[in-house]
Parts: sequence; structure tokens; C-alpha cells
Amino acid sequence: MTTPNTRRRRHIAEIPGQGADLPAEQENPLSTPERREYELVYAGKQREEDILTQTVAAALQPVKTFFTRGRNVDWCNMLILGDNLQAMQSLLRWKETGRLANADHSPGVRLIYIDPPFATRQEYRNTQEERAYRDWLSGAGYIEFLRQRLVLAKHLLANNGSIYVHLDANKSHYIKVIMDEIFGESCFQREIIWRIGWLSGFKTQARNWIRNHDVILFYTKSANFIFNKLYIPYPEGYTRRDGSPPKGAGYPLEDTWNCYEIDRLDSIQIMSYSGEKTGFPTQKNEKLLARIIRASSNPGDIVLDAFAGSGTTLAVAEKLGRRWIGIDCGKLAIYTIQKRLLTLKKEIGNRGDPLTPNPFILYNASLDDLSRLERLPWEEWRCFALHLFQCRDEPHVVGRMQMDGYLGAGDVLVFNHLRDGGAVLDHGFIDALHEQSGGRLSARVFIIAPATRVTFMEDYSARGQTRYYILRVPGSIINELANLDWQAGRSWNAKKARRMAEAVGYDFIHLPEVQCEYLIRTGEGEPGGATAAVIRIQTFQSKATVKGAAPKGNRETLAMVMVDYDYNGRTFTLDAVFYADKIKKEGWEVRLPPASLSGRLMLIYVDIYGNEYREIKKPGDFQPSDR
Repeated sequence: MTTPNTRRRRHIAEIPGQGADLPAEQENPLSTPERREYELVYAGKQREEDILTQTVAAALQPVKTFFTRGRNVDWCNMLILGDNLQAMQSLLRWKETGRLANADHSPGVRLIYIDPPFATRQEYRNTQEERAYRDWLSGAGYIEFLRQRLVLAKHLLANNGSIYVHLDANKSHYIKVIMDEIFGESCFQREIIWRIGWLSGFKTQARNWIRNHDVILFYTKSANFIFNKLYIPYPEGYTRRDGSPPKGAGYPLEDTWNCYEIDRLDSIQIMSYSGEKTGFPTQKNEKLLARIIRASSNPGDIVLDAFAGSGTTLAVAEKLGRRWIGIDCGKLAIYTIQKRLLTLKKEIGNRGDPLTPNPFILYNASLDDLSRLERLPWEEWRCFALHLFQCRDEPHVVGRMQMDGYLGAGDVLVFNHLRDGGAVLDHGFIDALHEQSGGRLSARVFIIAPATRVTFMEDYSARGQTRYYILRVPGSIINELANLDWQAGRSWNAKKARRMAEAVGYDFIHLPEVQCEYLIRTGEGEPGGATAAVIRIQTFQSKATVKGAAPKGNRETLAMVMVDYDYNGRTFTLDAVFYADKIKKEGWEVRLPPASLSGRLMLIYVDIYGNEYREIKKPGDFQPSDR
């Protein structure tokens, strides 16, 4: 295991190779750190060394694999759901152990592009009014938030790697100073102005100069970096002023950093970006990312986007033959990216023939949060958990089991994660619960538990006539609870609990209501021969509370159904995906080949807000039908 001291020594060892002086505090560990000639000073600023050694690494747990069935590859692209600081610390450990390498076997990430929040103090929603993310930090808190991630980004980079940070005028000047401190002024390459005048909107209502550009700060890890010059071909018949033929391949493309020029090069309309839109707020267009990726990486290089959002960086990296890693903390972003990659087209600008992406894996970046959970008084946690899911706090006994309340007509149990020094919720626990209740529980039982304490993926497990549904509390909410001052006590109600979840829980899943029939349909002319396994969706209703959105009717919120034909009990492997428009045309039926019923199926029903409902079906669950 890599210790903080080991990482500190490696950090020091890297510095001379980058052409930088050894910091005074490293020359003499007992000395007081010297001030730089100048630096940005603000409250809460941590030492770079402490960020590197004290940031907790999240466990990267694979939960879904895409296009991996039957393929033996040495690299799978990575989509990570979780806090990007903790995920990047995990990736840094992968780099140290040789697991994070480009196609040429060089360690680290060749190119990082990030489009972080801009400190606008706004909450952003998609076109369906679902919450995407909250840009709520400001002042010193915002600067330190981004600085910590930039520190890790620098150490993730390959020695000849580059980083582009996309900002606006509000904070770019502060972050420029921070990046000078982290990377060194000599590694600053360019401040790129990306003209967005036609994107800014509401021009006639503005009472000031029109905002018409963003700022992209371009730094490198060292003086030795990749930069592929790109050119605009000279017009036909072009000559120099003296009448001589032109030199070189054309105009340097880096002289034209604006939307108009990007579009002009492909002789298409300026508003071509509209064809790429996913509905995710603050989405950037593919041509911008194509410029950056082509210039600062080569095919087979790793491209990282730690604020992945709608997935533009990942989609373009895929099209240009790069390896990629995307990180985001929101379920809406992860859903948007998955759907985008599953419906990818070959050409930049979302045009051309369909493109099947290279294998990629969705990971959960989860912390073993037991230590944080232990800080929470049990009764306060129990009360919060019940109110979070709008359960009635009505303790009662069923058989030999103490239950905590009701959700509708269903019994509710708050799982005791503190039992026996740290319990996990597995199938054995459900077996014991069913046995001790004497089979007297209601048809629907709800168990509330921390997400990291649940050992299986599916959202319910059946025993006899009872379905045991798992309601998971994500780490984002647990971390927020652990930071509260519990000495003063809390008086929770449903409104307060939900308000906290809305403030931080962008990974919080609202389980949709799903009811289906599972049928084997006999083919005409083939007596007794099954021609299709059919899932008839009778009810699909999202339970997401979306501000301002009109109520949706039955099945209107269904986005897609993903299927694993042979679920291994640990990781979902995509074998097929069915989209709502096709399902609707088929009479709200999903039709699977009969051969798919050879093992356990995992079905994942996804709503338009990114919420999932996961279930496992066996061949015997599909009943013969001639309808």
C-alpha cells in the first residue's frame, strides 16, 4: 500500500525533472515554509502537500460494463460517478501502480479538460427541469475547491501532458494565479478566448456590454509537451503579397478560436451545435473539444474530464481514437453520458453513421463511510432516514422483528449498519429477516440503508410473496449529515430531510414505480415453439420531484430499458438497450430473443431524470402466453 510519506517522496522526486526548484520546506523538513515571491492568500488554503497526502481515495467499484462481452482488452474507458476529488486521488494511485497508462505505456493522463462551475451561485436544470448541479460555492471556498482538484490534476498528468481549464470572467483571474502557483509560470502556455456571442442570449435585454466570450487557461506539466499544429487550407489560387506561392500547409488554426471559425471550417451553419444538444445545461460543443483534443493528444492517449457534465469531452475523445475518463457526481450527468455514448455518431457535430464505442465501465466512487456514520447518533439517523423517504415513524413488531414504520401499506426497517462493528446488507440478512418475521410482513417491505452497506445491485429481492425493496442513502447525503453539529440535537421532519437531500444529493435515486408482465409468446406456425420473451410494461411512473415540471402520465417518463442476459451477481454487462420511442411503438413491450432466457436477466428501467429501477428475472418468471 502506498503511504503518505511514499507519495511525498515521489512528489519531491518529480520536481527536478520538471525543471522546477525544490520548495524550501522540502529542502529542510523542519523549516517554516517560505512564502513565494507572490501568491494568492485566502482563508482555508491548504498546503499542496496536505492535499496530496490527506485526500481520501474512494474505492472505484465497477457497476456496469458496456461492449465488453466476449472481448479481451487491456484498457476500458472509465465513467465514474462520485466526488471528483476522491476519484482523482484513486486514479493517482492507479498511476503509481502502473494501471493508468496511455497506449504507448507512458504513465498518467496526456490531456485534462475541465469545465468546472463558474461561481455563479445558481442551480442548473436540464430541459425537463431536473436538477443537474448546484454552482453554489463562492469566494475563497470556490477557489480552494478548484485548487484542490488542480493539485491532483497536475500529478495525474503525464510528464508531457497538458491541461485546459474553461472559465468565464468572474473567476478566471484568480484561477490564473492559482495555476501559476501549482504548475509554475513557465508552464503557462496561452489564455484562449473562445467567442460565444451568439450563445449568450437576451442581448436586447442587457443593460451592459454583452458577454461574448469564455476564457480557457492552457498549462502544461513541463516544457516538453505535445502540441499538434492544425491548419486551415489556403483558398484556391492564394498567393503571397509578392506573388509567390504560399509556404506551409495553410493558416495556423490556433489563430481562430471562436465559434464562427470552428463552424466555417466545416462549411456548415453556425447553429450546427443545436444538433448535438442533450438538454443538459452549460453543454459545450463538440468542435471546441475536437480542437483541443487534436492539438494536445495523440490517438491512444488518455483524456480526462473531471466535470464531465453532458459528456462532450468523452464523446469527442471516442470519435478521435483517444482513451478517456469522465467523472461527475450527478445521476443526471451519468444518465446523459450513457445515453449519448450508446447513440454515438461517427462525425464531430453528431452527424454521420452510428458509432459503437470501445468498451467502457461505469464505476461508483464510494467511500467506506462507516467512520462517518458512527458520528451520527442512532436515533437521529433513524429519524432522518424515515423522513428522507417520507415514511411514517410508527415502530411495531412483526413476528420476532422490530420494524420502524410504514411506507404506504408496506413495513419499513431502518438497517442498523453499526451492528457487530459494521454490518452489511446482503441476501443473508434478507433471509434472516424473512424467517424471523414468520412470513407475516406485508407484500412490500422497505429497508433503508447507506448505499455503501448494500452488497447487491438489484432494488428488490423476493422471498415468497414478499418483495424486500432497498432504499439507499448515498454518500453525498451521509457526508453532509456527518458534518453537522449533532451535540445540539436535531428535530427532523420530512420537509427538512428532503431539503438537505436536494441541496447535496445529486446522486440520490428516486425509485420509479414499475409493474410489468413477463411472458413467453408462442410463434404462429410453430406450435409449442417460443419465438419471443416479452416484457409488457403496464406501469412506469417516475417518483422524482421536479420543480415546475408538468405532471407526467403513465409511461411518459420512461427513457430506456437496459438488459444483461447473463447477470453474474456483481456487475451489470450491457447486452441490449431499448429506447422508449421504440417500446411505445411496440405496444409498450420489450421483446427479447428466447435464447436470452438461459440465465439470470438483470433489467434496468431508467427514467428521463436518470433514476433507475433494477430487477433480476429468471427463466421461470416468464409465463407462456398466446396474446
